[in-house]
Amino acid sequence: MDKKEIRKFFDECAPSWDEHITTDDSKISCILDRAGVRENTVVLDVGCGTGVLFPFYLARNVSRVTGVDISPEMIRIASQKAKDDRIRLICGDAETLPPSDMCDCCVIYNAFPHFPNRELLIGSLAKWIKPGGRLTVAHSMSLEQLRKHHAGRAENVSLEMLLPEELAACMEPWFCVDTALSDNEKYIVSGVRRA
Repeated sequence: MDKKEIRKFFDECAPSWDEHITTDDSKISCILDRAGVRENTVVLDVGCGTGVLFPFYLARNVSRVTGVDISPEMIRIASQKAKDDRIRLICGDAETLPPSDMCDCCVIYNAFPHFPNRELLIGSLAKWIKPGGRLTVAHSMSLEQLRKHHAGRAENVSLEMLLPEELAACMEPWFCVDTALSDNEKYIVSGVRRA
């Protein structure tokens, strides 16, 4: 996958992104519970897109959210929604972006297949997460639905999603994975940063 192609794809999708997004509060609540997002936490939202999860973080009264996305157009739209001082946005490549702030939890929601180098991404994000902090990769659909979703138009900007156990193995050098599940509604792999 070519990162310029990924950036272009999401820049083109950004203007109508929110029209096609449906959020299920119960799924997102489950994901954020597993991710350790709670009052006074510092959150890194990787592949934040237009800021779909920002209201959910703020409802949990987090201390701060840093949203990162490779698409300037996604970040532009997110910035129109990010009126709370606790939200900071960075347009950049999460695989190579140096940490600017240590976080308690990092969430990659509905974005993981769009990163070409999974190990590089996980290793890079480990530098942003405090020891004892948590990395969570999650999707609000089943693995089968996810694979169908990324076929066709998004095929050139997506890798096939790993089985939860495969992703857990990728995370293992940096994280102690305690959640690896995929059911008919969601996909969640989450682990605690090793000291």
